[in-house]
Amino acid sequence: MNFEYNTTRNDLILAEYGRNVQNMVKYIIELPDLEERNRYAQAVIDLMGFLNPHLRDVADFKHKLWDHLHIISGYKIEVDSPYPKPTPEAAMIRPKHIGYPQQRIKYKHYGKTVEVMIEKTKAVEEPERRAAMVQGIANFMKMAYVTWNKDTVADETIIKNLRELSDGELELDENVNLNKVEFKPAAIRPDKNNRGRNNNNGKNRPSNNNNSRPQRNNNPKPRY
Repeated sequence: MNFEYNTTRNDLILAEYGRNVQNMVKYIIELPDLEERNRYAQAVIDLMGFLNPHLRDVADFKHKLWDHLHIISGYKIEVDSPYPKPTPEAAMIRPKHIGYPQQRIKYKHYGKTVEVMIEKTKAVEEPERRAAMVQGIANFMKMAYVTWNKDTVADETIIKNLRELSDGELELDENVNLNKVEFKPAAIRPDKNNRGRNNNNGKNRPSNNNNSRPQRNNNPKPRY
């Protein structure tokens, strides 16, 4: 008996569709009739969409499936595609590099957003609006601190960090208490298998009333 191993097979071009789809595409390429190729190609497209349902969330996913069909065929399949046929040269084009922002964050547990909000608040001249924005930033800083450090924090620490990040330009009003934030671990959900067991513990038990106990026969029959 001869066994076939993956090492002896052709490489999978798009592994997410599997070898069966690749073999079907190879079969379609060899069909002489264009109408028959179109019919089989549409069936394979439907199968490819079924095997990868996540592509339905991609914009114009049908176009993507047809492009994959051409790629699996090595750009050799001749069918009436509803979309322009891709070329091997287009697949070799590398996308432009997206530069990663190299920004220094003084307190990483607050994030860059806090620093941006502080800069915008410093530009506000209206006193009431400025005070409200400072209060909101400080509350957010306290929440972020507790989220990352999983511990309580004194208001004095937040006020000090706010003063440092704003270069001394933003100050909280006196006698202002920040929102109380505490780290609470996720509550343990009851097991579905144990749900309702305690409610039925005494359902089928006999009652403790004296009336439910069997009566003793005080006058047994004589034995002969």
